[in-house]
Amino acid sequence: MQKVQNNKAWWLVLPVFLLVAFSALIPLMTVVNYSVQDIFGPGQAFFVGTEWFKEVLTDERLQDSLLRQFIFSGAVLLIQIPLGIGVALMMPKSGIKGSLCLILLAIPLLIPWNVVGTIWQIFARGDIGLFGWGINQLGIDYNYTGDTLDAWLTVLLMDVWHWTPLVALLCYSGLRAIPEAFYQAAEIDRASKWAVFRYIQLPRLKSVLIIAVLLRFMDSFMIYIEPFVLTGGGPGSSTTFLSQTLTTMAIGQFDLGRAAAFSLIYFLIVLLISWLFFTAITHADKEK
Repeated sequence: MQKVQNNKAWWLVLPVFLLVAFSALIPLMTVVNYSVQDIFGPGQAFFVGTEWFKEVLTDERLQDSLLRQFIFSGAVLLIQIPLGIGVALMMPKSGIKGSLCLILLAIPLLIPWNVVGTIWQIFARGDIGLFGWGINQLGIDYNYTGDTLDAWLTVLLMDVWHWTPLVALLCYSGLRAIPEAFYQAAEIDRASKWAVFRYIQLPRLKSVLIIAVLLRFMDSFMIYIEPFVLTGGGPGSSTTFLSQTLTTMAIGQFDLGRAAAFSLIYFLIVLLISWLFFTAITHADKEK
């Protein structure tokens, strides 16, 4: 006898669909509408077709921001993922020490983004900041407000400090989910620590690492508040990323048409690269 499936539970999901439609789809359609119009004010809009998209794709300033964004997001992933795994491996599995480590790791995640920027704005100053003063005492001429490389590295270090704990907590939860029997079998076989990590821990962390990579890429690719508070996008445009360029275009210049077209391209880039990351990682996992 064929079992009859009850679809009434879908009614429970309906409020979520309505909320998503109101909070996401309607604004998205508004942006699409703006992207094909030249808006001068309320009720003053003229259809321009794909003109804004052509201008955005050939704008050198936006291309430079996109390149800086890719370099920054790539550096974030290359540093935070291995560092987060390493921190999770060194954390105690249980006891008061494990609880204390979890609390300390969670502290940076609880700090608002604008406060993080303000903390590092003071912390990295060469005159009153502990970090900036310490670097200068080592004989290194450090000034994140005047040197392009110093500013870029400071923003990167700030992001590593702020978000590496998230990767570590995700990896720690994945490690705690591994059955103790795997470690017992490795101990019987006298497996080295590297072998345990390579053949037991890392394969079991695949699903967690997919989440960590996607979250960190999407968040780092859309970073705005921290570098804006810390450096204001400078010196010059060395720390001006895509989100700040978009905000300046939409709010500072009130160029809503170009900003809408740029935001759609921005959204598609994030969506495409996230899908490529997810596909590549899951495909590699299936082949093994």
